[in-house]
Amino acid sequence: MFNILRSYGVWGMLVLIKNTLLTRISYPSSRLIRRPFRIRGQQYIDLGKRLTTGVDCRFDAFPVEEKMCLILGDDIQINDSVHIAAIESVTIGNRVLIASKVFISDHNHGSYGGNESHTSPLIPPEKRVLSSAPIVIKDDVWIGEFVAVLPGVTIGKGSIIGAMSVVTKNIPDYSIAVGSPAKVIKQYDFEQNKWAKV
Repeated sequence: MFNILRSYGVWGMLVLIKNTLLTRISYPSSRLIRRPFRIRGQQYIDLGKRLTTGVDCRFDAFPVEEKMCLILGDDIQINDSVHIAAIESVTIGNRVLIASKVFISDHNHGSYGGNESHTSPLIPPEKRVLSSAPIVIKDDVWIGEFVAVLPGVTIGKGSIIGAMSVVTKNIPDYSIAVGSPAKVIKQYDFEQNKWAKV
């Protein structure tokens, strides 16, 4: 108890106690939800077990079909000011660590590439038809600060996404990816037990 008090200070300790009590009442399966916490479309969101969040996180779920579209695994830790938005499917695995100010969204206002018809820039952004593609973040992933994960991406098991990266394509298992767009720079070599450059 003394170590917690020394880490948080008196005011921080009081806030922690308040958030712990509110978590037990509002989200009993979670470990700790720090306020403010904004959640819209809660009936379409599965928070998993033992979720921990920082302050000012925002989860939005507005599915095209009546189904769960934001599914979190167990023992996830999310830091401050993380925004996750889903209309089709965002699935996050177990033991994922997400740093502060991360944006994860399975949809865009309009369509701008691939085989789909492209959206005219003459249409105001808020009136553009939403396009979407599922996001999967597998177990034991670590996502650094200020990362954006865009529609249609799978991040492989045990991978690390470096700070300020924009993930636009799939990242294989056990990889380190950085940059905008994110590119794999290392993969874990299980024979040598080390991260090897690619």
